[in-house]
Amino acid sequence: MDISEVSQTRHTTKAFDPNRQIPAETVAKLRTLLRNAPSSVNSQPWHFLIASTPEGRARIAKATQGSFAYNEPKVRNASHVLVLCAHKTLDDAHLSSILAQEQLDGRFATPEAMATQDKSRRFYVGLHQTELKDERYWIERQVYLALGTLLLGAGSLQVDACPMEGFDASLLDVELGLAERGLTSIVLVALGYRSEEDFNARLPKSRLSETEIFTEL
Repeated sequence: MDISEVSQTRHTTKAFDPNRQIPAETVAKLRTLLRNAPSSVNSQPWHFLIASTPEGRARIAKATQGSFAYNEPKVRNASHVLVLCAHKTLDDAHLSSILAQEQLDGRFATPEAMATQDKSRRFYVGLHQTELKDERYWIERQVYLALGTLLLGAGSLQVDACPMEGFDASLLDVELGLAERGLTSIVLVALGYRSEEDFNARLPKSRLSETEIFTEL
């Protein structure tokens, strides 16, 4: 596929075919992509909930009522729906867990290298917690890096996706017991295969011109 084809290829959808399911091996690849998504200082400040059954999707659909009702069919008809969550804070337990995993994976040649990595990560976490005081937003930005990784990966695997911010996060957090786990929901991603009734698939892509979005230095 050349660049001209990529520019017009659409792997987002507004309507899913409820009769088509993503193969298990494809779901496994998407999970691997998410697990390996990049994050600042490898902070991995996230957790992903996956709903692959009608019962699981129905729980998520509870957060798409009222003003968000337009998103309910996307949640119910998708093959899988992911809830991308953020840690409310990066505490010592989380940072220690990351360091232990890095050591297990062989990232440190010496104890000094391990200590340097730990010090560097804690510096940036502390910067956002105490000086910039924007930890919540910094963490959310990392979650969106994972979202981008997921969307690009899904497209490469010919899986259609619909990212959604249109849901009641506070309601969903209660429904899924996220607060008790130190988490909060950030964005939903419905995955599957588009329905023939997806009006958006028949429309051309529309983007601002290159002169408006690029500046050469």
